[in-house]
Amino acid sequence: MRITAVETFLVPPRWLFVKISTDEGIAGWGEAVVEGRADTVRAAVGELAELLIGQPVMRIEDHWQVMTKSSFYRFGAVFSSAVAGLDQALWDIQGKALGVPVHVLLGGPVRDRIRVYCWVGGDEPSEVAEQIRAQVEAGFTAVKMNASGRMSRIATVAEIDGVVQRVAAAREVLGADRDVAVDFHGRASVGNVRRIAPLLEPLQPLFIEEPTLPENSHLLREVTTATTIPVATGERLFNRQEFLPALQAGIAVAQPDLSHAGGISEVRRIASLAETFDVQLAPHCPLGPLTLAASLQVGFASPNHVIQEQSIGIHYNQGAEVLDHVLNREVFRFVDGYVERPLGPGLGVEIDEASVRRADQVGHRWRTPWWRYPDGSFAEW
Repeated sequence: MRITAVETFLVPPRWLFVKISTDEGIAGWGEAVVEGRADTVRAAVGELAELLIGQPVMRIEDHWQVMTKSSFYRFGAVFSSAVAGLDQALWDIQGKALGVPVHVLLGGPVRDRIRVYCWVGGDEPSEVAEQIRAQVEAGFTAVKMNASGRMSRIATVAEIDGVVQRVAAAREVLGADRDVAVDFHGRASVGNVRRIAPLLEPLQPLFIEEPTLPENSHLLREVTTATTIPVATGERLFNRQEFLPALQAGIAVAQPDLSHAGGISEVRRIASLAETFDVQLAPHCPLGPLTLAASLQVGFASPNHVIQEQSIGIHYNQGAEVLDHVLNREVFRFVDGYVERPLGPGLGVEIDEASVRRADQVGHRWRTPWWRYPDGSFAEW
């Protein structure tokens, strides 16, 4: 079976789908995007497609090696995301051709269901509590929230109190049997996080996420040694080499993104590397259905997988939803905060191709928001 075509589709609200076709009529789907740079990744997928057309599908590892190493300049967000979408699609084809889910090809399932969490918004404690209450009623046992909005380089007392009050409101609703994760989103300086994290310890978050920017991984040790709260990071790290310093710095949760960190092939290796540091896997996934499907396939085959992010209903998705182009929506049915192991071949998700092609005619130009401080200087979103 050989690859005959590679197509890309700009799918609102901010996704880029990839389809690989073969001479035997089996097609595979993947999701390759850097949020806010979808057109750039689309161009990168087109360049990588030159390496795949006419090649046998089943040599997935060789394709990964060639795609990542045949260029003198390697990795980075755009490049790794393009590879990720193509890699997902290749695994999807292989699973479909053999009639088994991808997690079977990765060694078989180590669990029967995966715990998932959902996002909640809200700027005020009362708003946070209201949104979390709704998710608890829907059966979720874990939620994630932003620690803050724009934060001063050296936070004010009011900013710090605001973080604590919002997390306290979450804990009050969740009780002792449910969890809240707190995402700093790289918005806070290390100094701010070192002040805030100890104040959150009595509220016992599941983890604090991205307490420093990815380019400042050399500072992670200052955070992990300043708090007993598990520290999570990794959505903006793209390979094992970039994860290694974070693991050595003492993080507790690794969060590679299946559409950014080289796809199923590389995230599976990142998971194994993390396991040697007794670090848990919680893949980043505020994207579309193919990223979620790929994340679950890795999760069901990874012993150290702990929880899965998913973005159904997330506030980023305006005018479109995760399941809009999915025919077998039951595979993403959440019961009591868990999703059951998918049994369908490949990624286990059936894409409505006609719907995707219609969406591509509309396309999107989603851009990452960015902020400024009162003095006019740039502030992290």
